[in-house]
Amino acid sequence: MRHRHKKGRLTVSASHHRAMQRNLVASLFEHGSVVTTVAKAKSFRPFAEKLITLARRGNARKAEGTPAGKAAHLHAFRRAAQLMPHRPAVRTLFGRVAPAVGDRQGGYTRIVRLGKARIGDRAPLALFQLVDKPAPPAESAPEAAEGAKKGKGEEKAAKAKKGKKAQAAGAAE
Repeated sequence: MRHRHKKGRLTVSASHHRAMQRNLVASLFEHGSVVTTVAKAKSFRPFAEKLITLARRGNARKAEGTPAGKAAHLHAFRRAAQLMPHRPAVRTLFGRVAPAVGDRQGGYTRIVRLGKARIGDRAPLALFQLVDKPAPPAESAPEAAEGAKKGKGEEKAAKAKKGKKAQAAGAAE
């Protein structure tokens, strides 16, 4: 019986379902959107929304500036890390995604049907994305300017040159 169960299992075991859920939502937070099947997007949407709400409330409590607020933020961060152990995605969630949603009271994600089907099994595809795109991570100005000047070939050449200098210094000693 399926009493009080809103979503299906997607015909996989519970541990596989949990792993898929964590991986897909982590990718959603890191990239802002993910192409997946409609069934997966519908199944994992409540999990993503709950994590965003958790992060939004944790950040709001931290903004209070009180020791209790900082403790509440830490608790929210640890709870999110427990639910989704992909640490970089949790940092992205609290650092970029939650501030981007602002005071929105829900509906942080959208599912856009692409009208295409996956080649292997004809499963309908959808774009699972965040409604409010988070700002890209800010790079420091000198590093960004240096990265823009050098191409990939120049970076490899610089690394090789450093490696030869280190070998020469090691041989001299």
